[in-house]
Amino acid sequence: MTTPLCADAPKGVSHASYHPKHAPPYKSFSSYVRARGPVLLRTARSLTANPSDAEDLLQTALTKTYVAWDRIEDHRALDGYVRRALVNTRTSQWRKRKVDEFACEELPEPAGLPAPDPAEEQVLHDAMWRAVMKLPDRQRAMVVLRYYEDLSEVQTAEVLGVSVGTVKSAVSRALGKLRQDPELVPVR
Repeated sequence: MTTPLCADAPKGVSHASYHPKHAPPYKSFSSYVRARGPVLLRTARSLTANPSDAEDLLQTALTKTYVAWDRIEDHRALDGYVRRALVNTRTSQWRKRKVDEFACEELPEPAGLPAPDPAEEQVLHDAMWRAVMKLPDRQRAMVVLRYYEDLSEVQTAEVLGVSVGTVKSAVSRALGKLRQDPELVPVR
């Protein structure tokens, strides 16, 4: 015996299995996905390293959005809803990720780096000061205030009574000279 077809049901769907809540996709949802899909995919790609994972993530978030479509009151805020679904889904995936740890006889971490030789550090310090002392007075003052006194560009400008742009350009030229200093070449 064949089950009669419902007039409202999609072709090939029996009346017994058809219910209005299982109706074809919302037209507004389809148009939303067509219009905003590329933008949302970019968001998903920023959350994952793999483009295929980003597509899967977006698909999952859109599925959650589709299920909640009739409960979303303000359809102007859909991007925010989908973005939140993307972030929540990605967070859930990250939390569920299985991390395998295996005990082994050798530690996989490399041995700590040897402590730097104090004599070499002093040689470097002296070479740097000699190079700084070769700079013109104004550039030297700006380099000392910026890097030795750890002042911001704005604070340096205030101390010296110049503009921030002047500090930026003078420090840039000074660093260029320091990079060219022959005593500091082996340091690089």
